[in-house]
Amino acid sequence: MKDTNKHQGLRNQLVKQLEDKGITDKNVLAAISKIPRHLFLNSSFEDFAYQDKAFPIGAGQTISQPYTVAFQSQLLEVEKDHKILEIGTGSGYQTAVLCLMGAKVYSVERQNELFKTTSILLPKLSIRPKHLSFGDGYKGLPNYAPFDSIIVTAGAPFIPQPLMAQLKIGGRLVIPVGEKEQIMTLLIRKNETQFEKHEFGDFKFVPLLENKN
Repeated sequence: MKDTNKHQGLRNQLVKQLEDKGITDKNVLAAISKIPRHLFLNSSFEDFAYQDKAFPIGAGQTISQPYTVAFQSQLLEVEKDHKILEIGTGSGYQTAVLCLMGAKVYSVERQNELFKTTSILLPKLSIRPKHLSFGDGYKGLPNYAPFDSIIVTAGAPFIPQPLMAQLKIGGRLVIPVGEKEQIMTLLIRKNETQFEKHEFGDFKFVPLLENKN
């Protein structure tokens, strides 16, 4: 579990790249500059950990490229103690970014292998989400709702209704929507029944699968 000055130097370069690509949220950049991304990857990828690329993490899943993590995190407009639901814990890297930004993170992962690995890794790095669970992300976590915001880290063919229902009024849902390619979509809940929708270009994610644990 080593994190060296060399790693920090590589992180600083990555932060600079993200700024050049248009990431302006200082809290997002600060979190990325602190989190040892190399520890979330298979050691064979360690030398590439601070490139702006996605990598496989097992169970057919990937760790999103840092730009995607930063972009989604920025859209959430995280404030300290915000209660955030994350669908797709994966490697736990996005979870870590949100925790370092001061959020109370509730995360769901449907791959048991990843759920177990990440549940062990995060505490070792002193990162403590409020709640990690193994289950179907389509259903969200109704027992802990409502949430200030919800982030989905897998491509969804449509926006799951239960997630919309678990969002506070004024809350933000960030989700990549589409089959093969996804459009990053932001929904802001205006009242009980109305949502304002914004779209932000194409991204590529692994699919969000329903009822497939």
